[in-house]
Amino acid sequence: FIRMSDEDWQLVLDVNLSAGFKLAKAAVRGMMKRRFGRIIGIASVVGVTGNAGQANYSASKAGIIGLTRTMARELASRGITVNGIAPGFVDTDMTKVLPEQVREAATAQIPLGRFGQPEDIANMAVYLASEKASYITGQIISVDGGMAIG
Repeated sequence: FIRMSDEDWQLVLDVNLSAGFKLAKAAVRGMMKRRFGRIIGIASVVGVTGNAGQANYSASKAGIIGLTRTMARELASRGITVNGIAPGFVDTDMTKVLPEQVREAATAQIPLGRFGQPEDIANMAVYLASEKASYITGQIISVDGGMAIG
């Protein structure tokens, strides 16, 4: 936080929060006409817990949580559900470059004792988009191996 530049702050907010807002806004008009839709935002465990060294990322993902809950309240009467997924550490190209000691420290924070797989996040998205989740809206589902329990 202390050493973060204004440019680094704004770039991450633009990519993670503003882009999600603009994408949802562009999609919602057609959903309102059909009186049906599913919006699924991608938050993060650090949007719930915070994380040292990631003020911009944590704030942007916390913003997704607030945006998700607000849109859920505004759009429910139009047949549109809005939910979010808060992934924890997932084995991706982004996490593969972490130093081994960082990966070990992260794994130690996860009750299931491992990083998730991209399919874990995808499976939740498929569920939230399905008719089986028709009575779920305004929720942030943690898919984090238990990292944010508490």
